[in-house]
Amino acid sequence: MRTMNTQITIDFPLDILLPLNKNENELRQDIKFALAIRLYRLQKLTIGKASQIAGLSQLDFETMLSENEVPISNLTIEDVMNDGQKLK
Repeated sequence: MRTMNTQITIDFPLDILLPLNKNENELRQDIKFALAIRLYRLQKLTIGKASQIAGLSQLDFETMLSENEVPISNLTIEDVMNDGQKLK
């Protein structure tokens, strides 16, 4: 199944690349990753969909989340305890 994409353009001053020490492609990837993290944290996207936005495999995205100290699971202690009770 082929995924359809859309392109969104964001204008930045050219002189922003120098202090960031990034080229356009690196900045583009950083923005995609930051958006994916934000939407994942807000629980707007699953980890699979967020990894698609980031342009990474799900495993690579999970690794990047871990490296950026973003929890991979949104489960709370209560969720885990309730699930444990159901298994008894």
